[in-house]
Amino acid sequence: MSLNVATLLHESAKQHPERTALAIGDTTMSYGELHGAVQRFAAGLRDLGVHPGQHVALLLPNVPQFTIAYFGTLAIGAVVVPLNVLLTADEIAYHLNDSDSVALVVWEGFLEPAEAGFNRTESAHHLIIAKADPTDATAPEGASNMLALIASAEPYEDHAPTMPDDPAVILYTSGTTGYPKGAELTHFNMFFNARYCGTSLLPIDTDTVALATLPLFHSFGQTVIHNAVLGQGGTVVLLPRFEPITALELLQKYQVNLFAGVPTMYFALLHTPEVDDYDLNLKYCVSGGAAMPVEVMKAFDEKYGVNILEGYGLSETSPVASFNVLDRPKKAGSIGPPLWGVQFRLEDDEGNIVTEVGSPGEICIKGHNVMRGYYKKPEATAEAIINGWFHTGDIGTVDDDGYYYIVDRKKDMIIRGGFNVYPREIEEVLYGHPAVAEAAVIGIPHERHGEEVKAVIALKPGTAATGDELIAYCKEHLAAYKYPRTIEFQESLPKGPTGKILKRELG
Repeated sequence: MSLNVATLLHESAKQHPERTALAIGDTTMSYGELHGAVQRFAAGLRDLGVHPGQHVALLLPNVPQFTIAYFGTLAIGAVVVPLNVLLTADEIAYHLNDSDSVALVVWEGFLEPAEAGFNRTESAHHLIIAKADPTDATAPEGASNMLALIASAEPYEDHAPTMPDDPAVILYTSGTTGYPKGAELTHFNMFFNARYCGTSLLPIDTDTVALATLPLFHSFGQTVIHNAVLGQGGTVVLLPRFEPITALELLQKYQVNLFAGVPTMYFALLHTPEVDDYDLNLKYCVSGGAAMPVEVMKAFDEKYGVNILEGYGLSETSPVASFNVLDRPKKAGSIGPPLWGVQFRLEDDEGNIVTEVGSPGEICIKGHNVMRGYYKKPEATAEAIINGWFHTGDIGTVDDDGYYYIVDRKKDMIIRGGFNVYPREIEEVLYGHPAVAEAAVIGIPHERHGEEVKAVIALKPGTAATGDELIAYCKEHLAAYKYPRTIEFQESLPKGPTGKILKRELG
C-alpha cells in the first residue's frame, strides 16, 4: 500500500480547485493554481536529476514557495529537509552535509549565508533560488531560479509510490551533545498526525481560515496549520515574521478563525495597545512549543471569547503527542491526554514505571507518531527509543483523569520564544573564543520570551574580553534566537566533585 503526504494537497485541489488555498499580503492562490505549481516544481526537480529517496533542503520563510517546494519534493518521492531560516553559513553547511541533501531551495533574502554554506558541502549539487518578485526569473551562475524551473517544466501529474514507512521529512533538533540531529519522520507519521489534527482535534474544514505565523520549517506550524488545513481544503494565511500589528491586520482582513502560536505570541496580542481597534473572528486557538502561563491563557480566553487548547509534542513525534481536546474539559496548565493510538508512561531514573498519580517521571511515548530514528545516528536512536518507547527528556506527572503536566526538563534545554535552545551548542562556540576558559549557558526568566539565554564566563588568565565582544562572537556562529543576550563574568565557575560545572548554582 503506497502513501504520500502530497496526497493531502492533491485531494483538496481535486475537490476544491477554485477555493483559496494560500493568502499572503493582498495576494491569494487557489488550490488549482497551487497544485499546478507543485506539479511543475516536482517535474523541475526530476529534470535536474533529483531521484526518489534523495533529500531536498528548504531554507524558506512562510511564503507560497515553501508550500510549492514542500509538496513538490514529496510528490516525486524525495525527502524534505526544512531548515531554520536563521541559520548561519556554518550551520547550513552542517545541516546539508549531515542530511546528505542533494539540493537546497533558498529564499533570496537568505542567499548570502546559504550560498556560503552550500559551497562547503559534498552532497548538495543544486542551488534553487526563490524570489519575492514573481516576474524575476534570473539566478546567479551555477544556480537555478525556482520560477524558471516551474515555468519550463511539464506538470508531474502522479505521485511516487512511497510506502507508509518511507521517510518523508527530516526535522532537525539539537541534543545534549550540541550537534543537531535529523529526526526521520515517515509518510505515515506526517500524514496521520496532520489528518488527525484536522479531523479529531480541531473541526477544520473548507470554512477554516488559519494564520500561519509559526515558522513552517518547525514541526508545530508545519503539521498543525500547514498540512492539516490544506488537507481539509481550508485557507492558510501566511505571515513570514510575527509582528503583532501585522498579525492583527491579517486576522481582521481574512477573518481568520484558527490561530496557533507559542505563548509569547498570545502575550504580544494580548498586550498590544491597538488590539481593540481590530474586529477579530477567532474561534479556535492552539498553543504549544512552551508552557502557556495560566494567567495569560485565562486573560486571552476572556478577551476574545475563545478556548485556547494547549498541546504537547516534539519534532520526534510528528509533532503532536497529547492535546486538550474540545469534547473534554480543559485543564489549564495541562498538556492534555495522549492522542488516540498514542501511549504515555512515566519512568524514573532507573527505568522503572512510575504508577503513583502525581509522582514525577520522564515522559516516554509510543505510537504511530514516533519517528523512525535519527538520520545516520544509530547510537543516538538507540539511546532515545528503548523497546519502542521514545524518551522525551521531559519530566511530567499525570492526574486521575489521565491528563499530563510538564513539571521540569531532564535535558539541559532552554525554550526561548518557543524555540529549543541547547546550551551545549552555545558553550562550544564560546569555548572557541581565545579568551574563554570556562563557559556555562543557562536560561533565565523573561516576561516576553519565557526564557532568555545567559552565559556565565570565566576568562583565561592574562586575557580580556567584554560581554558585547562575546555576544558579537556568538552572533557570527549561531542563529539569532540562540546567542546569549546576557554575559556574566566570574573568576571561576562552581563545580561538583567530578569537576562538572554546577549550573544550578548560576541561576
